[in-house]
Amino acid sequence: MTTPMGSRMGFTADQLILEIGHSKDCDETLRQEIIGITSNQFLSGEVHEVVDAVLIWWRDGDGDLVDELVDGLTYLSETGQIWVLTPKAGRPNHVEPSDIQDAAPIAGLSQTSTLAVASDWSATRLVARKSAKR
Repeated sequence: MTTPMGSRMGFTADQLILEIGHSKDCDETLRQEIIGITSNQFLSGEVHEVVDAVLIWWRDGDGDLVDELVDGLTYLSETGQIWVLTPKAGRPNHVEPSDIQDAAPIAGLSQTSTLAVASDWSATRLVARKSAKR
């Protein structure tokens, strides 16, 4: 028996997740699996609470990734994570990994891992950089 991808991504029961960039091309199986694990529907739009994770579906041409990451950080808990989901190489609207690597530090994030999460999508995990102790 294989571990569900949502669990491999670190999602657990009762987490609140903000979803950005949902469209008809998103992987519904992955979405439903994460909803099943957390037992919560995704939040979207203007939220007024702290979330445990931000899921960003990002495609080439979607705009400024740094701005989107900074916006996502606004809602993220101190221990939260941002997952940037992008079309895999060879798929329409593919995003180069270097685009995420370049945007993350500008937004104050560190890249920790990348997973193939669905047949057409990869996910890159970003976390807030720890501030230096004084």
